[in-house]
Amino acid sequence: MGENLQILAHAPVARETPALLFEMMRSFTALARTLNLSQAVEELGSTRQTVKRHIAQLEEAMGGKLFEVEQRRYVLSALGERSLESAQTVLDQAKIWYDGAFQHVGGMLRFAFESDTGSLYYQQQLPISCVWQGESDLLRAAIKAWSLSEGMLESHHMSDVRPYLLAYRENSEGWICTEVGEESFYSNWYGWAQARSSVGRNLGSFQGGQAFASLSDRPFRDAATTGGVRVDQVMVQTAAEGEGAPTAIIFDRLMMGVRMPDNSPAVISVVDRAYDVKILGVSDDVLTQLPPRAKVDFNL
Repeated sequence: MGENLQILAHAPVARETPALLFEMMRSFTALARTLNLSQAVEELGSTRQTVKRHIAQLEEAMGGKLFEVEQRRYVLSALGERSLESAQTVLDQAKIWYDGAFQHVGGMLRFAFESDTGSLYYQQQLPISCVWQGESDLLRAAIKAWSLSEGMLESHHMSDVRPYLLAYRENSEGWICTEVGEESFYSNWYGWAQARSSVGRNLGSFQGGQAFASLSDRPFRDAATTGGVRVDQVMVQTAAEGEGAPTAIIFDRLMMGVRMPDNSPAVISVVDRAYDVKILGVSDDVLTQLPPRAKVDFNL
């Protein structure tokens, strides 16, 4: 009983949320990103005193130091490192929510981006049951192979679906493509020459800016962190090989966390055309307008 009371004594104390919490979090993430007070102040258009006060308020509320100062340089503490990603995610989601492009539909994340130049990107998270209930033999085979392989990419159980997948690993530059299957949706759409040239490249900067990049990366991080499975339906406007005009294509994407032979984590992506539209606000007409090459020919 005494031990339980001692543990509870260190639990966070419920308190009223400060009106300036959003600005406090912006100060934290800017300083964490730059590790330089002057740069953070300039980026925020704020003052040194304000940023320092915000950090002090957050540290008091969270019960620990977010930064250490070593030889006049800011360094993230262990608490700061644990807090950074969630703080940035909250800020990114708030920005997109304010723009009306971030929602939850049936408890699943949906967000969208449309530029003035006509580019578009829609992403709707789907329940895993959509794989079993859907028409894609490829996605069903892929998730079965992943389960039988126990998440090991080089398992013989993955051999039938290996030509249809893309593999990614994370480094300091982001998510790097390490493998492109010759029979994959990506290869069919862009052509094999362009598809294989993607090996070694990162996903690139998302057109909608940092906030949209953060959310579009989320499926990769979810699969890598949990070693599990995530399903999304994506609609994007992009040009196929040899075609100048961008075309809207819609597809279902299965992402799975895997392990390499050295036991390091990676993510594989298996994509097939969508057979029905599940993204709120997107017309079924997009299916009838899909080009013939926006598909995968899969047979076991």
